[in-house]
Amino acid sequence: MATPTTPPHLLFSPNHRPFFSPKTHLRSLKARRVFMASSSSSSSSSPSSEHSVQSAESCVNLGLSLFSKGRVKDALLQFETALALDPNPIEAQAALYNKACCHAYRGEGTKAAECLRTALRDYNLKFSTILNDPDLASFRALPEFKELQEEARLGGEDIGSSFRRDLKLISEVQAPFRGVRRFFYVALSAAAGISMFFTIPRLIRAIQGGDGAPDIWETAGNAAINIGGIIVLVALFIWDNKKEEEQLAQISRDETLSRLPLRLSTNRIVELVQLRDTARPVILAGTKESVTRAIEKAERFRTELLKRGVLLVPVIFGSYKKAPVEKKGFGLPTKAATSLPSIGEDFEKRAQSISAKSLLKAEVRFKAEIVSPEEWERWIRDQQKSEGVTPGEDVYIILRLDGRVRRSGKGMPDWSQIVKELPPLEALLSKLER
Repeated sequence: MATPTTPPHLLFSPNHRPFFSPKTHLRSLKARRVFMASSSSSSSSSPSSEHSVQSAESCVNLGLSLFSKGRVKDALLQFETALALDPNPIEAQAALYNKACCHAYRGEGTKAAECLRTALRDYNLKFSTILNDPDLASFRALPEFKELQEEARLGGEDIGSSFRRDLKLISEVQAPFRGVRRFFYVALSAAAGISMFFTIPRLIRAIQGGDGAPDIWETAGNAAINIGGIIVLVALFIWDNKKEEEQLAQISRDETLSRLPLRLSTNRIVELVQLRDTARPVILAGTKESVTRAIEKAERFRTELLKRGVLLVPVIFGSYKKAPVEKKGFGLPTKAATSLPSIGEDFEKRAQSISAKSLLKAEVRFKAEIVSPEEWERWIRDQQKSEGVTPGEDVYIILRLDGRVRRSGKGMPDWSQIVKELPPLEALLSKLER
């Protein structure tokens, strides 16, 4: 009798993709769910082989199978069962992550956040996976995601520090001399403190007077210089820390922005990160009347704006309604999924090729349509709060070719000024901006 063979079992296989910017060379994991296949012998099997032993791995894969058939409640029970069967770290991470996807599908933001928080803290889940996964698009539009992202940015025992560590690496690239400044702040403060250690006894002797006592004014002046230096250096250190936190918050928002989806004129859905080096998106957010008027004015400068790679992205506050979607399995609906490019290693190779970039450039036209409007509105409101603008006001945001925010302002942009400000795509300044 032939011995049955079983292929290697795999809960999910990680695919590397850029975390924030290709220039930073930071990578993150994107969880891909793969069903565990099992083959049986063509000949008769023994009664013991007919009864499979339940394990955490089998429960996770059964849950994935159930979810692919639309049985979300049953899938959720399987993931909960997997967590109760003493799973290893990989199995626990998979069970928690997919359990969070089930809760997100059911609109249970708090439960989804708790599962993801545990996976981040205890099982080394990469926060970039949460940012990149289209299955969690509905969760990213909820307040619970905002809280989770803020916790991950600050780091700590409750959620782990992997996301904050990645953000700090990007921050060091953008501000390479911050560490040097801090070193001098600490070193000079320590030197002033040591000097004060010897100055204070001299000041006491000067106040007491007597033979051999140092000059009181000179000693007091030295003490004042040391104290003033310590105060200034500590203030600079605190100010630098505050600026770093603001920069980390901006990097986190930029990362979220880079993953927001757009539908191009060819009906292809892409993320903003895929338009880097190709277009300068200009986000027009506000009321329908304001945005429509701004687009009409932009039409007068269409030729010049196209030469500069401008891509209009209108976002009309409060005008989008959730359309009922029959979701089957993880990911976007079948129709939308076919429009999405592959996000695996094969796509990265194609995206880096000249032909793929040329094709994407040809698809980019003058205006694009947003996908997942709740995510877009939430990001814009967060950006407004960071800039001190009342959430809900009309604003415009101009992005650079490298995907970062170039500038923003209240109201709608002056297109003639933008034409003067932005260099053509073929110009040297545009090449330096990439």
